[in-house]
Amino acid sequence: MKYQSQLFKALIFSIIFIITSGFTVVGHRGDPSKYPEETIQSDNSAFNSGADYVELDLRLSADGELVVSHDDDLFRVTHTHAIVSQNYWQALRQLTYDNGEHVLSLPELFEYYQKKPNTKFILETKIDHGLDPSYELEDQIAATVKKYHMEKRIMIHSFSAASLFHFRKIMPDAYLILIVGSLKRINFSNLPQVNAVNVSSDLILNHSWLIHWLHQLNKQVFVWTEMDESPDLWQWLINKNVDGVVTNFPSTGFKYKLAKEGTKKYAIHRKGSYFGKKKAKTMMNPYVQKMQNKYVYPGQKFEVMYGVRAHNQLYYQIANQTFISAEFVNMDLRPADIAPYQSKQIIAKPQKDVRIYRYPDNQAKTKKLLPANTLFKIQNFNGSPKSLWLFTSQGWIKARDILFYGFFDDANWQNYRRLPRMSRYSNIALTPYLQLQPAKTLNTWQKIKQIKKITTKKVLHN
Repeated sequence: MKYQSQLFKALIFSIIFIITSGFTVVGHRGDPSKYPEETIQSDNSAFNSGADYVELDLRLSADGELVVSHDDDLFRVTHTHAIVSQNYWQALRQLTYDNGEHVLSLPELFEYYQKKPNTKFILETKIDHGLDPSYELEDQIAATVKKYHMEKRIMIHSFSAASLFHFRKIMPDAYLILIVGSLKRINFSNLPQVNAVNVSSDLILNHSWLIHWLHQLNKQVFVWTEMDESPDLWQWLINKNVDGVVTNFPSTGFKYKLAKEGTKKYAIHRKGSYFGKKKAKTMMNPYVQKMQNKYVYPGQKFEVMYGVRAHNQLYYQIANQTFISAEFVNMDLRPADIAPYQSKQIIAKPQKDVRIYRYPDNQAKTKKLLPANTLFKIQNFNGSPKSLWLFTSQGWIKARDILFYGFFDDANWQNYRRLPRMSRYSNIALTPYLQLQPAKTLNTWQKIKQIKKITTKKVLHN
């Protein structure tokens, strides 16, 4: 009877969750397109970009510490081969990501966010109970959640049904999500134990009835996919009435959430700055774009109060009746992040089509390409150190698609080496660029002389 009562409570919680929440945006490992995954900086960026939850992965170190990491081998993220399950926590916490942060433990994460009540997390257990029969990972998570009073601010998801079954016993009120990639895993052995299912987008694409069927069983439906910011993919997802999306691009997810809810204006309240070379005009109203004789100036800092979407573009309110296009505002870049690049030029990578964008947004792609074999001055910056955008006379382009030109003296290299590892772009032109000279136009007599010279060389050669 006690176990049935626990399941009933979980079912009621599931129904309440469905009624009171809409399209939930989950930052997959934080905001990994901007910052190193599963770091505080990445998590903060996800929350600032509109994520309702941040998804994190948990493993146990050799001495039983809860380590925040997707991979068992930390080489991909720290450039050092270290197996989480085979090393003590004190050794693992010495390893750093490209932004300088050290590898995190779950207690450290909760300590940082404990007094920030709007931050919520989905915790994934990285375990295969077919190989590891122990439930130490789940017991440690439960104890840590209770210690920091995070019960109402976490959900737990896993590929392991056994892991979720154990949580149902030790945390009967926990919100549990089963991750699935095939229909075989959605069965009546698993479903009664969980509140929601996190489904591969491919599975929904091939079985459109699945969302309605799961909703009929009072189960929420989250969707996970690589989320490459394709507008078609996002439109398809939100029109399928999913309850949440786990995405590498939380700012894009938030944009579509606002579109689905009909929201046009939302609060930001963050510090911003302008890195453009020339002053930029502001406007009184982004809906009726009447410009005014007010400007932001190179290096100016200001408070970004609200974001407003109008004409399929984002604008920021920076003062009373003062708005500016979001392309002119930086909230993730510091002057030090761009200092070595500011006086440089750029050139398209050889044999690469460099796409031009209307705004620093992956969904603002145009059909135009940056002209090859031509140098352009950098006029503005946007994005983040890991995902830098550059503005030229042609439009916005991605820093990773070009070569930075002008790093030819010691002073430039010293400034470059001062950058944190995350801000160092290796796509640099190492030798001066010599522009090709156009061929000279020859008159008739000069052409005859050229032909005679070539004929003479051939005769001598034979």
